[in-house]
Amino acid sequence: MKVGSLQFSPILGNNAATIQKLSPLLAQTDGIDLLVLPELCNSGYNFTSPEQAFSTSEEIGSSPFLNLLIEHCRQHDSFIVTGFNERDSGNLYNSAVLIGPKGYIGKYQKLHLFYNEKDYFQPGQTGLPVFELPNCTIGLQVCFDWMYPEAWRILALKDTDIICHPSNLVLPGLAQRAVPIHALINRIFTITANRVGKEGDLVFTGRSTIASPKGEVIAQASEDGEEFLSVKIDPTTARDKKVTARNHIFEDRQPEQYLDLTSHHKGNSPE
Repeated sequence: MKVGSLQFSPILGNNAATIQKLSPLLAQTDGIDLLVLPELCNSGYNFTSPEQAFSTSEEIGSSPFLNLLIEHCRQHDSFIVTGFNERDSGNLYNSAVLIGPKGYIGKYQKLHLFYNEKDYFQPGQTGLPVFELPNCTIGLQVCFDWMYPEAWRILALKDTDIICHPSNLVLPGLAQRAVPIHALINRIFTITANRVGKEGDLVFTGRSTIASPKGEVIAQASEDGEEFLSVKIDPTTARDKKVTARNHIFEDRQPEQYLDLTSHHKGNSPE
């Protein structure tokens, strides 16, 4: 199957302008089976107020932005994962939404909120779902989730072949180095779709990255250009979890020794 990422710069606070900009960019992606777009792709990222964050949010069932993507998927028999400023029951969530030829499929709401995101969004309520596509099983993460190996491992343990990672990365080079390591230690494919450009005091770092189950960077965009990446992969290679003839990365785990992971640790403060 062919997978890809579309690195570009949405228009902060102007959903209609973002749709107008995205439409011709999507035309470049013909032939892609699975495409990943950046975080908060419908609204932009660096909001100036809670009112701006709310006014640019959309409900999944009535979103012109998602309708554009759904129509593209119908025409091209493809699937798209996009970042999405989601309004649900009056709350806002920094979500990743999966759509396909038949429309909306499912979503993941970001668990690990970064910096000022905490002023606008609620932590996600969806858990860590996985989704069955015709050729693969995918999981979803959003941007700062890259810092939390527990989330990546849980998705891998649910037989995920590919983790799609819409992002608006601003810490230069960190996630672009770390995510291929998550691919390696979980033996999965990863697709990070970052964005470029500036919003206020934030500069986005580009370098959208597709990595293999061996941790190899098999495609990477530039730091500042709007670019479409595509590669052909065999998702079944992510199902081989053997490192040697006697070592299987999941069968060799010792979960009973990992119980401290479920406790809340407050840095180095005394108990």
